[in-house]
Amino acid sequence: MVAKKTVELLVKRGFRISFAESCTGGLAAARLVEVPDASKVFDVGVITYANEAKIKYLGVFEETIEEFGVVSEEVAGQMAEGVARANMAQVGVGITGIAGPTGGTKNKPVGMVCFGFYVDGMLATHTMQFGEIGRNAVREASVEFVYGTLERLLGNGE
Repeated sequence: MVAKKTVELLVKRGFRISFAESCTGGLAAARLVEVPDASKVFDVGVITYANEAKIKYLGVFEETIEEFGVVSEEVAGQMAEGVARANMAQVGVGITGIAGPTGGTKNKPVGMVCFGFYVDGMLATHTMQFGEIGRNAVREASVEFVYGTLERLLGNGE
């Protein structure tokens, strides 16, 4: 259970978590609910594939999408902060990327995923290049990255 340690850390800190997912299509939230006690920490999971949904439900600024593109750390950060604030959660995760097999460009290739982590008022963003490993492998690798990063960020706050 990839999310077990994250659930333990969230419970220990008394934090709640919400997800804003695009290319992972709810897989990160699904991994969380596989863990007993997930109901103690999980608030909301939102899948926003369309740009308009990111704007409407997460508070992502249209200008941010226009300037940086929907697959960017800037958008991932706004997704994370937006979903956390909307649900009064201490932790928000934003995931946006290109799982493939199509949709990539020279500057944003297939397998590029951007992440936002909003933890107790602090925002961190990351970009990972997983490569053309297949659509579902990109999704799985993204979820592994999310939980590894959450463990590090939440563990540092002890």
